[in-house]
Amino acid sequence: MDTTTLSLADAADLASRTLRASRTSAANAALVAEMLVAAEADGLPSHGLSRLPCYADQALCGKVDGFAVPEVRTLSPAAAFVDARDGFARPAIVEAERRGLALAGQAGVALVTIGRSHHFGAAGFHAERIAEEGAVVLACGNTPAAVAPWGGRAPLYGTNPLAFACPRVGKPPLVIDMSLSHVARGKIMLARDKGTAIPPDWALNAAGEATTDPAEALAGTLLPMGGAKGAALALMVEILAGALTGSNFGYEASSFLDAQGPPPRVGQCFIIIDPRRGADPQFGERIEALFDAISAQPGTRLPGDRRLQARARAAAQGLAIPSSLYRELTERAAGSGAGAGVKEQPRA
Repeated sequence: MDTTTLSLADAADLASRTLRASRTSAANAALVAEMLVAAEADGLPSHGLSRLPCYADQALCGKVDGFAVPEVRTLSPAAAFVDARDGFARPAIVEAERRGLALAGQAGVALVTIGRSHHFGAAGFHAERIAEEGAVVLACGNTPAAVAPWGGRAPLYGTNPLAFACPRVGKPPLVIDMSLSHVARGKIMLARDKGTAIPPDWALNAAGEATTDPAEALAGTLLPMGGAKGAALALMVEILAGALTGSNFGYEASSFLDAQGPPPRVGQCFIIIDPRRGADPQFGERIEALFDAISAQPGTRLPGDRRLQARARAAAQGLAIPSSLYRELTERAAGSGAGAGVKEQPRA
């Protein structure tokens, strides 16, 4: 595959310009660009720059409001709600992080939920930002229907990412990030775009049969991670991120993958814990003892080690993205791609 290599700074600039040319404010564009480039650098291209054309198209047509300013409401001394106002998720999550850390610092634990939101991106990215401030966090978000309930054949739950992050002294946080489908939907999209087959245990076609065709998989249903247990976790996220936030359930949300229909209006949920308020003042030393015990066994690694290695390579060598994607984003950023000629202005 023909690729073009960009520095992290150039990739972020291209992503930001692409969004600004697609009816998105400079502030929101910068935050979303940072999120997508970070995913690309961490070896997660399914959540990286490949998402930009869909994001841009949705901003152009108003399915997502690129000019939205999130609204924060404190609900109690330990709870807050952020209304994303049909905008991109990342600006609302930034507000959730700020308010959640402040509340957790006062109460020891905080619940911050987000409604009327958009694509979560790589959940671990947001969790890591919170853990870098010294907090333990559990984060989840629901997504448009892609996974059938256990025993079913029709999509009902989203892939519903779930992430956990824990601070470490002098080291990057431990980050655990997973999709609750067997694989992230974005990986199947990449296989479709590359014209490659997928393993038969990833998805079912519309008839409920195993398939290796990514197009059939996207028209059918993804299989949950871990069988019935994964489906139960996906249900848990629908409750935390959908019901608790007053957002759409997966089966009610419009697709992240096209510019059709109303805003998806999914939700996200963050539970933020100040470890200094725990029962053991030696929290940091205790988790390092646990990590050492894991690493002492041959063949083991901590979750996120590969992600950090990929991040270091990207910082040193840049990001290699498909040249076709680079050309498309360059055209869009210049205002000559899809949606060219649309005047940049906020929605009424």
